[in-house]
Amino acid sequence: MPDIILVKQDPREVPDAERAVARNFVFGVVDGLGEKGKKQWRRLWNRIMALEPGEMIEISTHQARLGWYHRKHFAFEQTIFEAQERFDDFDQFRVWLKIGAGHVDWEVGPKGTPVPLPKSIKYSRLDQAGMEEFHGNVVNFLRTDKASKALWPHLKQVTQRIDMIESILGEFRE
Repeated sequence: MPDIILVKQDPREVPDAERAVARNFVFGVVDGLGEKGKKQWRRLWNRIMALEPGEMIEISTHQARLGWYHRKHFAFEQTIFEAQERFDDFDQFRVWLKIGAGHVDWEVGPKGTPVPLPKSIKYSRLDQAGMEEFHGNVVNFLRTDKASKALWPHLKQVTQRIDMIESILGEFRE
């Protein structure tokens, strides 16, 4: 879940007219769902507007994962897995993708050195924004020479490896 930390920068008092315009926009364009949601939304904005200079507020957001995007990503992974030459096991391929995309927590390994532990991409652990970020990082990783060398070791020319990954990415409009 993306966390947002806000801090009041400007010590000036916001005039009532500006507050009214902001409230009209915030509550007129977007509002909480149902009475409870509306109360929560207003309470949040009242807290934000009441911040003192230097005071901070942290907001955690969660956007439900879009089913079509989820399916697209997993079809994308499956297509790359089927086209590559290095991995026989899909789960090991996915671990490699997560590490390459930087979707990891760094922990101390058995020898005292940092090791990457892949994070989950389950619906309950990663919202839509997080999934989009992860997917973009996977695409960027796959475009690296390191990734293409690993996936297609028989292709000796860089241009061949670029063509290989770009042909797959093109299928998914990436």
